[in-house]
Amino acid sequence: MPELFYSKVEKDKLLHIVNRKNEIEEKRNDISPSEEYLQVSCFSLPEGKTFQAHKHVPVSRKTEITQESWIVIQGKIKAFFYDLDNSFLGEVILQEGDCSITFYGGHNYLSLEDETLVYEYKTGPYFGKVVDKVPI
Repeated sequence: MPELFYSKVEKDKLLHIVNRKNEIEEKRNDISPSEEYLQVSCFSLPEGKTFQAHKHVPVSRKTEITQESWIVIQGKIKAFFYDLDNSFLGEVILQEGDCSITFYGGHNYLSLEDETLVYEYKTGPYFGKVVDKVPI
């Protein structure tokens, strides 16, 4: 079961999710709530498994915040999560195959091993550090 971090300022607002590699099931598991801009799912595929070939069609969307996900490919990361008011919520260690998702609130990451490799995904278009980010 993913670890969920809710705001203490807005009690029902989901800010961060951590999904562990060892929790991935064969069936599709939609991790993100459907109303969020960044949609993350995971599933384990047995040999020979496939799905209908497809493409995505243009759909007009409006995003109001940059949301971000990190997937650890190699090494280890310590993730720090913050609330809407910038207060500290908690920290977790992310290992190979683990994923963090930040919908709202702040975050920071610390590499715990040399040659740690992560994939970072975020909603776009991304307008850069000056426009899209504010320090905590």
